[in-house]
Amino acid sequence: MRKRRAVIVAAMAASVLLPAPGVAATAAPEPAAATLPAHIYGGAWPTSHLQGVTVDTKKGYAYWSFTQMLVKTDLRGNVIGTVEGLTGHLGDIDLNHQDGRVYGSLEYKAEKAFYIAVFDVDRIDRVGMDAETDGIMTAVHLDEVVEDFTADMDGNGVFDGDTADTADHRYGCSGIDGVSFGPGFGQRGGPQKLMVAYGIYSNTSRTDNDHQVVLEYDIGDWQKYERPLTQDAPHRSGPKHPEGKYFAYTGNTTYGVQNLQYDPYTKNWIMAVYRGKKAGFPNYSLFTVDATAEPERGEIVGQPKPETGKLLTLRPNGLYDPATGVWGWEFHGEYGFEALGRGYYYVAESRPVDDGGVPKYEGEVRLYRWTGKSPTPFERVALTPDGQ
Repeated sequence: MRKRRAVIVAAMAASVLLPAPGVAATAAPEPAAATLPAHIYGGAWPTSHLQGVTVDTKKGYAYWSFTQMLVKTDLRGNVIGTVEGLTGHLGDIDLNHQDGRVYGSLEYKAEKAFYIAVFDVDRIDRVGMDAETDGIMTAVHLDEVVEDFTADMDGNGVFDGDTADTADHRYGCSGIDGVSFGPGFGQRGGPQKLMVAYGIYSNTSRTDNDHQVVLEYDIGDWQKYERPLTQDAPHRSGPKHPEGKYFAYTGNTTYGVQNLQYDPYTKNWIMAVYRGKKAGFPNYSLFTVDATAEPERGEIVGQPKPETGKLLTLRPNGLYDPATGVWGWEFHGEYGFEALGRGYYYVAESRPVDDGGVPKYEGEVRLYRWTGKSPTPFERVALTPDGQ
């Protein structure tokens, strides 16, 4: 670990210049642009793996979701503080630039409760802060997710619980994971909406789980719903329904959209997934939805009863599978993906490590730039001439 940390510290000293707005992603960086490190190490923690990352480039902080813990570091990887004590599953996170807070998906499947956790990250100033008692976190409950997660699709009157091996769970809903702020679908700008993507169980024996499902929320009035969360008695304060519900036909994936991110540079909604296992589908690991395309009402194929909904348009770039009509890419991003603007991105990696006999997971991000090339549309920004 000492040797690895030494390499990481050296890497963090390297930085690149981001090009000015309007400059092509492959052009040389502009000397007057702000600098960002090409690598940030988020630490190793006694939790599950890294679930998501978001970065506040103005204030100089990165936030890391480690499933049961939120970690705050500066952009050199120095730990500023942690929020601990979470007994649920903290997934993907995103910074709301309008209020400066971090929003993340938070699941309590045994309690049939699903939330958007809201962290007052300016108050995170030490390691070991408690999610319940330190006044750092509030939560908003999402009834729509509960309805789909608990749906009795086989009509036997029994909720089968947290399992993929069942006909229950409408659309294969396993809860929520990917979250991101961006304009409404079909809009080039305007008010920022919170988009929340479903987790989708991997199940190759059913046909009604081949869409990614995204809920749209206007959070302008969410203060009336926000409550501190007592985890052994979870509240149900939240909107009854989303503003919109959208479907992207990709084929079944393993736990749906792990990381969702709006990219203002390409005007894409980027969906990073654990690839699916269904025969007959290309099972790509990343999809891009055209953010400017107006959703069209159409059939949500494969449902037990004919159903229509608002369908999203996959960007017709990258790899194409003519048998299914699905476009996609081959790229990682399931552990964290952050669009920095101007065609640059932080992409996360996570892996188990042994820290003196204590099992931990570590996380880090590396800087990539958009190329738009197939099959992989991003290239890593090199730290040295050979890219290492």
